[in-house]
Amino acid sequence: MSETRIEVKDLVIRYGDTTAVNGVSFTVGRGEHLTLLGPSGCGKTTTLRAIAGLEQPVGGSIRIDGQAMYDADARRNVPTEQRGVSMVFQSYAVWPHMTVFDNVAYGLRVRKQKDTDVVGNVARALDLVQMRHLADRPASKLSGGQQQRVALARAVAFSPTVVLFDEPLSNLDAKLRAEMRVELRELQRRLGITSVYVTHDQEEALAISDRVIVMNVGVIEQIGTPEDIYNRPRSRFVADFVGSANLIKGRFLGDSQFTTEGGVTLKVTAGHTPHGKESEVAVRTAYIDLEPRPGENQVPGTVRQRLFHGDFVQYVIDSALGALIVRRPPVNLLEEGAAVTLSFSPEHCVLLEA
Repeated sequence: MSETRIEVKDLVIRYGDTTAVNGVSFTVGRGEHLTLLGPSGCGKTTTLRAIAGLEQPVGGSIRIDGQAMYDADARRNVPTEQRGVSMVFQSYAVWPHMTVFDNVAYGLRVRKQKDTDVVGNVARALDLVQMRHLADRPASKLSGGQQQRVALARAVAFSPTVVLFDEPLSNLDAKLRAEMRVELRELQRRLGITSVYVTHDQEEALAISDRVIVMNVGVIEQIGTPEDIYNRPRSRFVADFVGSANLIKGRFLGDSQFTTEGGVTLKVTAGHTPHGKESEVAVRTAYIDLEPRPGENQVPGTVRQRLFHGDFVQYVIDSALGALIVRRPPVNLLEEGAAVTLSFSPEHCVLLEA
């Protein structure tokens, strides 16, 4: 993105002796949808709440549109209500005793907007989430998906600079969650809002983001587009946490050559500048064929196990590379015990940082 809307620099947050966020730095461009992805306790929600002004950091700075919202050196900490951000919570925070209209209007009335402006802005926001026909319905009569739409409408009603999402879809069932991802992505693109989104769901992060930040134990493991994160993981943690990957041990020989513990030489690709101490490569389960293909990285194997998952079939293959998991479309099924040839290109055999 050409213009930076949010800048987080060297952010540190502690709870007593525990460092929850340890020197995190990143930027978010105007109109960009950035996702903080990681397991529970990695610091992603704490970082999001610090941007909102709901957590008190002990170091670093946070700037929105060039204005310092928090600066440890300058001892500056702007209150939440003055930051121009809106937040959508995991619990929706929809008031059950109010109608849909009054829920969405609440923030506008707090900001002392004129009644005519409130009516117009609420109508616009409800139209965006296709809920205008339910404006008079009590919130207590809404389904989970409808409550989430009301929370979204309330978040965008006052045209905030930034919208922050704290695992907003995690309380929905799988089918509705998938539908809401599509709607959320479409809404974000249509409005051009700048948003930071927190989730532990890697599929969700890959589906809706312009860029993803993978976090672990308070630090950033990798920043990149969903395609970069999936296809070129830099570390064992990213390869293992995002998507399904086989991790193969050995040693890097230089010149794109890697020898495995089983004595097989593979041609690999590195997303970083190798320094010779690398001892692992990652191969995504979806990128392995089970028949010979032109090129390098051909290894004979035997089908040990076949598991049918509906959209794909998962095979466990015994080979000189160890037991590898391979996911293929559910056609031309192979029997357990069948001889196969593992085949994958060097670009899908990624050298991980030591």
